[in-house]
Amino acid sequence: MGALFWAVALSVLSAASYAAAAIAQERLAEHGQRGLARWAVALLLTVGGVALHLVALNFGTVAVVQALGTLTLLFALPIAVIRYKTKISAAGWVDAILTVAGLAVILSLSVESDEPALLSDSTARYLSVITLATVLVLTVASWPSGPRLRAVLLAGAAGVAFGIGSVMSKAILGEITEHGLSSVSWLVVGVVVLLSGGGYLLGQLSYQGAGLAAPLATVSVSNPVVAATAGIVVFDESFRHGLAGDVIVAVAAVVMTLGVIGLSRRSAAPAALVSSAEEKQEDRVIA
Repeated sequence: MGALFWAVALSVLSAASYAAAAIAQERLAEHGQRGLARWAVALLLTVGGVALHLVALNFGTVAVVQALGTLTLLFALPIAVIRYKTKISAAGWVDAILTVAGLAVILSLSVESDEPALLSDSTARYLSVITLATVLVLTVASWPSGPRLRAVLLAGAAGVAFGIGSVMSKAILGEITEHGLSSVSWLVVGVVVLLSGGGYLLGQLSYQGAGLAAPLATVSVSNPVVAATAGIVVFDESFRHGLAGDVIVAVAAVVMTLGVIGLSRRSAAPAALVSSAEEKQEDRVIA
């Protein structure tokens, strides 16, 4: 079994863990961020997804692993169906097919690289400064905004943090593989930890007041787009068939994005069901 197989298998498991974490985060937000057990479950599921994701990065390119992360929504959809006792509509199946079709094309054209993914000190510094500045600007811009726009901006900031965090994590793994643990830049490690922790908190905040759909769609699209772009620029990642392959992958990415946006809407709780659940909870409290 080749490296691509392991990258796909581990990424699928990571996506499943992230999907469960997203549902746990939404429930946590519904309860006003209260409950140690709820925090623990959401955090453990997220950590599990991160660990599987990091191992997957060691086997596949950033573009492939991050694109596979959109499978989170495919897992979140049936979870939401079970939770709210609804059915998957015909449109939901279309969105799922679009997502999988786009991913299949990207995977079929991906190229496995034998060269370790390394970052020079100057590139790592520039990438860190640009990323932290972008995350800060999006976060600051979110506070005076309305609930929906605030959720999108915070989720966008989380997506940027996670995407570049994955790129730099792959660089750390490449450095360890090539030169050993002692050669790893602790500045890069510190930035990855900061981006991972910050991305988690921003993602959690994005679910407040806007439900699951808008922030989940935003982070699910911004994460792979940012990471894939950075991977192409800093690691020189490429696809088969030269320019023609790049164009096909771009079209596949658009198709996948349309599916992801549709899936994110269908992964959220129907408003009527949420209101009903809240009323039942209030009745139990009063009783």
